[in-house]
Amino acid sequence: MDVLILVITFLLLLSIGVPIAYSIGLSAVITLAANMDPLTAFTTVAQRMATGLDSFSLLAIPFFVLAGQLMNRGGIASKLINFARSLIGVFPGGLAYVNILSCMLFGAISGSAVAAASAIGGFMVPRMSKEGYPKPFSAAVNLTSSTTGLVIPPSNILIVYSLASGGASVAALFLAGYIPGILMGLALIVVSAVYAYRNKLPTAGRSSIPEIVKYFLDALPSLMLLVIVMGGIVAGIFTATEASAIAVVYTFVLAVFIYKEIKLSDMSSVLLESVKTTTVVLFLVATSMSMSWVMSFENIPQEVSAALLSLSDNKIVILLIINLILLFVGVFMDMTPAVLIFTPIFLPVVGDLGIDPVHFGIIMVMNLCIGLCTPPVGSILFVGVSVAGVKIQEVLRPLMPLFLVLIIVLLLVTYIPGISMLLPSWFGY
Repeated sequence: MDVLILVITFLLLLSIGVPIAYSIGLSAVITLAANMDPLTAFTTVAQRMATGLDSFSLLAIPFFVLAGQLMNRGGIASKLINFARSLIGVFPGGLAYVNILSCMLFGAISGSAVAAASAIGGFMVPRMSKEGYPKPFSAAVNLTSSTTGLVIPPSNILIVYSLASGGASVAALFLAGYIPGILMGLALIVVSAVYAYRNKLPTAGRSSIPEIVKYFLDALPSLMLLVIVMGGIVAGIFTATEASAIAVVYTFVLAVFIYKEIKLSDMSSVLLESVKTTTVVLFLVATSMSMSWVMSFENIPQEVSAALLSLSDNKIVILLIINLILLFVGVFMDMTPAVLIFTPIFLPVVGDLGIDPVHFGIIMVMNLCIGLCTPPVGSILFVGVSVAGVKIQEVLRPLMPLFLVLIIVLLLVTYIPGISMLLPSWFGY
């Protein structure tokens, strides 16, 4: 009965246009109020929201958001694009590959799929259109490849998953994301190569060795952020949270003093934008943590676990069902609340099947990445079509094969744990 109250109130609030964070919090209150005094229910949810934010690891989110804002405005996009073009622009359809590789690099450095879609798309889509690439195809490539930065670390959503899972190592999650994220990018390149061959798309031109070296040196300071952050975490020099603060200092020096794309007078707007983004994310975290507590209080995860395991005790079947549910959830819900709500539900199930929480975290994030590109709530979809100046219905056809290969990669990662667990096991996590 409590499950029905929670689900029905949540869906009803969403259907009448209540923002998702308020829908999550209010449905948690209503579910508790069905079994206790309403004032006590409000007080309990408020306490759980405050407790949910009382986590040292969450400090990494505002720092990485600020680092991403500095990178987004700091001239990094053009340097990464030039470097990517010098490497792979010589092949037919080269600008599509440049778009994908640039989004992978920029997304990994900034930690934001929206920033990658807007920054790289703003440069690449007009250039691709000028060279004869269809705009819907360019937009589809841009928005799907921008999601790889959420899997390739540093990634805020993996930090959120670590919190929701009750202690999965952030460093292990970061390491686990590299190979799946790279596979996603390679799969998108394969689809783009087939499309380029069939449609006789042009190359982006051959670069000389001196040009490649020049563009590499231009991009090297930005690329070094990945080395500093991940190298420090893996070597045990600092934690992921401390790494986020170091990332802010490094990107500030890079954007203001080396690239000189940001003036000190611009910092107020950078900080304001970072605060807005952080506020939205952390409010979602707070309300989602309260809902997670309510679900635990009402034994909902145990009921869902028992229901799923009653359907089948076959690991392949259960994982397929969970993937289908998460893909469906990703269509209607943003990543942060989805991770915070569904991790406590599905983690006990996969735990009974012997699946490592780190492996499952990558599975969950990959599912929800695909959801970001789907209507009606796909934020990356709307950013991508807006930047490209095309309609959603125009971009759906070229999106289909890109979706298909992303789902194939998802299934490979799901059923071959070594893909995501190789690097963590190498480094002793």
